[in-house]
Order: sequence, then C-alpha cells, then structure tokens
Amino acid sequence: MGDVKDTGDVRHRGAADASAEELEEYRGELTGYCYRMLGSYAEAEDAVQEALVRAWRSIDRFEGRSAVRTWLYRIATRVCLDALASGKRRALPMDLSGPSEGGTPPAPPQDAVLWVEPCPGGDPEAAATADESVRLAFVAALQHLPPRQRATLILRDVLGFSAREVADLHGATVASANSALQRARATLAGRRATDGPAAGPFAATSAATSAATSAATSDVSVRRVLAERYATAFSRYDMEELNMLLHLDATLCLPPYAQWMRGAPDIRAWLTGPAIGCRGSRLVPTAANGSPAFGQYRPHPDGVGYVPWALHVLAFSGDRISGIAAFRDTERLFPRFGLPDRLGEDDRPGADA
Repeated sequence: MGDVKDTGDVRHRGAADASAEELEEYRGELTGYCYRMLGSYAEAEDAVQEALVRAWRSIDRFEGRSAVRTWLYRIATRVCLDALASGKRRALPMDLSGPSEGGTPPAPPQDAVLWVEPCPGGDPEAAATADESVRLAFVAALQHLPPRQRATLILRDVLGFSAREVADLHGATVASANSALQRARATLAGRRATDGPAAGPFAATSAATSAATSAATSDVSVRRVLAERYATAFSRYDMEELNMLLHLDATLCLPPYAQWMRGAPDIRAWLTGPAIGCRGSRLVPTAANGSPAFGQYRPHPDGVGYVPWALHVLAFSGDRISGIAAFRDTERLFPRFGLPDRLGEDDRPGADA
C-alpha cells in the first residue's frame, strides 16, 4: 500500500508540475494585459503571480468548458478588478493640469499621486501585438475608462478575444459586452480629439490598431535614428539640434512632479533654466514601452563620475519626437531596466558626448 501511495503521489506531483509549467507559459502575455489594466509594471507582475497561484490551486476544478488561455484571463481580470476597487487611477502629469511655462521651477513632487509607470523592454507580451497599445500615452488613456470597460477594450481590440469570450469572461451578455466596448472606444476617441494626435494612439479599434502596427514597423529605423540624434544632442546640450528633433507640440513631463511643458520653446526654456544642471549628462540606451529610452546620468557633485538622474522615455509622431517622459524614481526604475547605479569617468555608453 505504501508503494502504491507513493507512486500515486509521484504521479500527482508530476501532473501538478506539468500544469504549473503550462500555466507559466502565459506569464508574459498576462503581464502585458495586467500592465495595461493597472498602469504599473510592478503591480502587473504581482497581479500575474496572484492569478497564476489562484489558477494552480484550482486546476483540478478546471472543467475545460473554455480554453486555458480564456480561463487564465478571467482569473487575471478578477485580480485586476479587485486591485482597482479603490477607485484610484494612475495618471501622467498632463492628466492633472494644463502645461506650464518652461522657465518655472517645479513645485514639490506629488508623491501621493499614483503615476503611470514605464515598463521595461518592448511589448511585455510573449505574443506579438500592436506596439502602440503599450505606449505610455495609450496606457495613461486607458486609466480614464471604468475598469470593466478597460478590460473589455483591451481584450477585444488589443488581444483579439471574441465578443462571446469577453461576455463569458465577465459573466455578461454579448450585447452588454459590445455596448461596453463601444462606450470605451468613444471615450478614447474623445480624449484623442481633445489632446491631439501627438498625445498618442487613443483611438483603439481593431482597424486602428492594425494600421498603427504597420506604421510602427515601417518607422522603426526612423525612430532609431531620431533616438540616437536625441541622445547625442542632449549629451552635448545642443539646443538647436534638440529643437530640430521635436514636434511642434512636443511635450515634456517629469513624474513625480506634476509640472509639464508643451512646445519646443518651453522645453528649451526648462532645459536652459531650472534644469541647467543636466548639462554634461551622459545617456545610456535602453527600451521602455516598446520605445527607445535612456537612463540619464548627471555629473556627480564632487566632479567624479555620473549619478542616476532620470529615465527618459520617448514618443514619436512621424519624423519628430512628440513626447519625453523623464521619470525621476531612479532608485526603483534603474535596476528594473538593467541600468548601472553609477557611471565612472571611463565608462563609455553608446550615447555619451
């Protein structure tokens, strides 16, 4: 009996391990989904871990009436909706107030605000989806939707779930799921009309997402060149070159400061005024939200080496840079993006002056 019991235990453990391995295969795409839902990569990782634990614990009760993927997204959606139950939403500075003049020193940082955070690398999903759907501006726009509408739009227009699958996931009718999708699309289209095309891909329809994907693919080389020129110009503090690279309505925001600027003149006024200490910085290339990004290191006050200062995430419109988000939380963000905690005099990042 003992041998039989032991053999049964081994088989049970083997089945459980196989199930856990199968569930683990979905971690990447679930992280992309939860990041769009929550606006925080760290919270998305926690949400996915919780969802996978819940799934593993209930794997014996999975009846197979839906695909494993749909079942996992149902669990992940519940985890995200629970996390969003407080009603607090994440934002970027432009969601809180109008633009300010570039020469104005910033007010104290608003640490109480829940900021939309960047995610490392390209699209964090394992499967290839529309790059535009993970851009900072789009993720920030999603936060304006009620949580269930947000989930419906991401599942339908980004991840390609059917109306029936989304309805079943929410325990709703197909008609109500379609209605939620239409309301979500209308809200994002309205925000795009208000904020302008440079603000990001707010119109999330299947056709728009497909077109954005094609455009993003064709513009990869253009964006790479623009990013390299930006890094060189910033490191040299060449304001004329920076001005040539920026879109007419380009924005610069500085979380956790609520202050932000619109237009090359105000961005230049900021860089040559309150931010003049950034002169002589070095930039180390990385990637965030499917876009080129850079870790900025300012000269150390003692004159030896360079210290972390900000993570620059770039956005593009055509052949110009349309947005710069400079996140100052380097202690938390730089390790996540694989950036060093200091640069020495002999360090030669690819984008230094």
